[in-house]
Amino acid sequence: MSGGVRSTAARAGAAARLLAVLGCVLTAEAQLTGVLDDCLCDIESIDDFNTFKIFPKIQKLQERDYFRYYKVNLKRPCPFWADDGHCSIKDCHVEPCPESKIPVGIKAGSSNKYSKVANNSKELEDCEQANKLGAVNSTLSNQSKEAFIDWARYDDSQDHFCELDDERSPDAQYVDLLLNPERYTGYKGPSAWRVWNSIYEENCFKPRSVYRPLNPLAPSRGESFYTWLEGLCLEKRVFYKLISGLHASINLHLCANYLLEETWVKPGWGPNVKEFTRRFDPVETKGEGPRRLKNLYFLYLIELRALSKVAPYFERSVVDLYTGNGHEDAESKALLLDIFRDTKSFHMHFDEKSMFAGDKKGAKSLKEEFRLHFKNISRIMDCVGCDKCRLWGKLQTQGLGTALKILFSEKEIQSLPENSPSKGFQLTRQEIVALVNAFGRLSTSIRELQNFKVLLQRTR
Repeated sequence: MSGGVRSTAARAGAAARLLAVLGCVLTAEAQLTGVLDDCLCDIESIDDFNTFKIFPKIQKLQERDYFRYYKVNLKRPCPFWADDGHCSIKDCHVEPCPESKIPVGIKAGSSNKYSKVANNSKELEDCEQANKLGAVNSTLSNQSKEAFIDWARYDDSQDHFCELDDERSPDAQYVDLLLNPERYTGYKGPSAWRVWNSIYEENCFKPRSVYRPLNPLAPSRGESFYTWLEGLCLEKRVFYKLISGLHASINLHLCANYLLEETWVKPGWGPNVKEFTRRFDPVETKGEGPRRLKNLYFLYLIELRALSKVAPYFERSVVDLYTGNGHEDAESKALLLDIFRDTKSFHMHFDEKSMFAGDKKGAKSLKEEFRLHFKNISRIMDCVGCDKCRLWGKLQTQGLGTALKILFSEKEIQSLPENSPSKGFQLTRQEIVALVNAFGRLSTSIRELQNFKVLLQRTR
């Protein structure tokens, strides 16, 4: 058999295997059961719900001005190891948004909504802090405005699951997410490997004696990774699955938006079936591909649950998604509330109440450990050498961190007053934008799985 024929046959075999896996994942049959571990939900229900209800709406919402502009500091130094140097590949570059393009209601330091308190430096600082929240109705009474300023002073860092960028830093810049899409830039090798290795090896509660699957240093004998994982408490299993699901989702985005052809006129981006096969084929990944995809669905459920839980926060009249364009602001909020109604209608949510449910002292200690581990991962994102990868890594990590913050703040959200802020729970505009866009990325990942299934059928 010639080399060309063997190569074609190998590709066809890989396509058939992946198609079988996707058939299992997407239709809940055969090798992979439809029910996800650690929650009672089948994958087929998620696919239908995402395709027909969530995906079209979340795409529209991400195009709104309030959600497309994200302020981020891409110049923060890596806190864990010497900087590798930034990627010189042109597609790694992030184009910041000119100040003139940012809607007036979003700009930091805009004091038009708080003119009464902008008379001295202390009040101006308070005003700028309040503006960071970005969700304040410009018609609030003076009393409510002062309450928001008090709210902005409130330090809720104990509730944060992420290391937040200081939006007042001169290095923080607005980025138009629509003009800087997440896609494969060519960033790979030791630098990229070190980021993910640090995340898994040092932050997922794993002892060094247990080796992750596909680790070339793993001994032939010893405790298997999945024996160890199943022996963990629910909270630590969930933590690993969230990180694995995020990793799988990012890999899917890169496969779906891959540089296929570079010309002098315009580069061609599109789905790369070969790359998708390399990352998810059950044979090439020694069974890891299907597990990664299941963890992606698990992560989707976690963030879906957070959206349904945070709905009361946004349903209040005091929250206005302010950009300065009253008509667009009203439409954006209406679309967001419509998505919340859809999330509430989904009947197979993950039950977060099963987490941290032991004795109070032990549960509190475990929750803090959980929070600090995730916060550390958000800091590792400042070690990514590719600016575009760093941008989307920081955003999606912050989005997941915000989702976790919401899930563990149910009592505070339920007790929010209708017409004034609460010191018990708050979201900055940065967190809101990250939450919506991170979930939008997961929704896109699940939609892309459907597209790859069609492409694999064509290559059989």
